Amino acid sequence: MKIYIDQGHNPENPNSGAEGNGFREQDLVYEIGQQTAARLRGMGFDVRLSRPTAETQLGTSVTTSLAARVNDANDWGADYFISLHANSSEIAAASGTEAFVYRRDSAAEDLADDLVLRVTEATGLADRGVFARPGLYVLRKTRMPAVLLELGFITNRRDADLMAYSPGLFAAGIANGFLTYLRSN
Repeated sequence: MKIYIDQGHNPENPNSGAEGNGFREQDLVYEIGQQTAARLRGMGFDVRLSRPTAETQLGTSVTTSLAARVNDANDWGADYFISLHANSSEIAAASGTEAFVYRRDSAAEDLADDLVLRVTEATGLADRGVFARPGLYVLRKTRMPAVLLELGFITNRRDADLMAYSPGLFAAGIANGFLTYLRSN
């Protein structure tokens, strides 16, 4: 089984991520992605990362960066696509984990439910739910069940510190969520 882990955003523009509390989204999700891949590989899964190194730069614009990720997953023949992100808000108290899928009542929604459940159990963050967002490129253009996972809020001090200093909790939650999904499907 092939799992594509997309560590959202590039290390530099174009398509760099949000910033908050002294952290950069692309750095946080890079490390969480690396640890998630290691856990999943240890369980026997074939895993590919969109950014195998911290310096990996994809595309020359936001559109080509997104296309590079989706095309790589599609061409590789991935069975599942999980895009990792850190949320942001002007409301500093906003906190928790949520996920987006192309449409409800789908394999992607079932996977997203299990990922959010297990990440929130592992981290103690709030479960903000799963929502359909068909306009998101990485959900619309992938040929396999795809989930965009907002791990926590980079603009919330507790969430940001947890992502920065305890990335293994998120990796464990994602890996356990994937196993939960496989056991029930």
